[in-house]
Amino acid sequence: MNILVVGSGGREHAIVKKIKENKDVKNIYALPGNGGIALDATCVNIGAKEIDKIVEFALENKIDYAIVAPDDPLVLGCVDALNKVGIDCFGPNKDAAIIEGSKVFSKNLMKKYGIPTASYNVFNDASKALEFVKTCDIPIVIKADGLALGKGVIIATEREQAVEAINSIMLDKIFGNSGNEIVIEEYLEGPEVSVLAFTDGKTLVPMVSSMDHKRIGDYDTGLNTGGMGTIAPNPYYTEEVAKKCMETIFIPTINAMNSENRTFKGCLYFGLMLTKNGPKVIEYNCRFGDPETQVVLPLLKTDLLEVMKATTYGTLDKCNVEFNNGSACCVILASNGYPQKYETGYEITLPTGVDGQVYVAGAKLDGGVLKTSGGRVLGATAIGATLEDAIKGAYELANKIEFKNKYSRTDIGQKALKAKELIK
Repeated sequence: MNILVVGSGGREHAIVKKIKENKDVKNIYALPGNGGIALDATCVNIGAKEIDKIVEFALENKIDYAIVAPDDPLVLGCVDALNKVGIDCFGPNKDAAIIEGSKVFSKNLMKKYGIPTASYNVFNDASKALEFVKTCDIPIVIKADGLALGKGVIIATEREQAVEAINSIMLDKIFGNSGNEIVIEEYLEGPEVSVLAFTDGKTLVPMVSSMDHKRIGDYDTGLNTGGMGTIAPNPYYTEEVAKKCMETIFIPTINAMNSENRTFKGCLYFGLMLTKNGPKVIEYNCRFGDPETQVVLPLLKTDLLEVMKATTYGTLDKCNVEFNNGSACCVILASNGYPQKYETGYEITLPTGVDGQVYVAGAKLDGGVLKTSGGRVLGATAIGATLEDAIKGAYELANKIEFKNKYSRTDIGQKALKAKELIK
């Protein structure tokens, strides 16, 4: 089989490595891929949002199956365009991808179908939004309606911050048209859990839960990032919580999308907050999370490509999806200075013959030499029988990877270890 993977990050590298395990796969093409993915697949310099070029490439290279991984091409209708020329895909069509593409849509969907989430208001007029935050409870959460590279959510702990956020998003247009509308919602408290789920629109199979570490500094300090590390499974996500989520959130969401004639097929990401009043949805994503994918897929025992095809063809109920009983940890190695100013172009030295997986995100091949090219450079992932083993293995692997200005958090997984003790 000839497989096409659209995307260029660590998530896509994790997908490529897992797809390679299928013996029927002959060629894997990544558009555009990156320097690390190029070690496992053929990378082609076509951007993830260049839909027409992606379709043209897929036809010319007789692609049998395509995996559209990032949010932008999904929201732009990449799956629809490939389907139109007879190429089957993993991922939702444009109508379904709106669940991530518009926060206003997803909040209204949850309200209409009684899916637990934070209370909220929607504004398309900055003056009315500014008037609202003069008297609303603080802290408050302000979200740009559309896609914003994962940076469109601002938690305002003071009224001045709320005013600044509204002005930046709606008037200064820091996220472009994604900020034409905003959602201002109640600030929820409790442990956060990420749950990715395979679905064919009828059956839903949750994957192993995970815990992301968003802030740049140890002990959750400093600026938000795309994710500095993650562990799986999340100790807060107990069997009791999982049952509640399935009954009140997961299945109702699939049914709601079907009722709206927006059947969702692919990977649906649930960002959850476990509040004192039960689990609530913080956000939906219409694809695999990053870096959650880098700990969830290494624990998957079932062939990934077969599961993906089952979501496409509506046969997920006949697919036995199994996960390893162990734990996984991913430590992100970044360019020092990220998520603000940082330097790139430094040679990366990867160890050989070691346990674990290295998933490359911000790196390029320059004359056959792997060099840094982004803020989050790569993820070092290890699995173990226990969470302690996985954390130890991930850091041992991370410490053997070298490049100038390397930076990582030193506490990935520590919060989860403490939670395990409290939950016992």
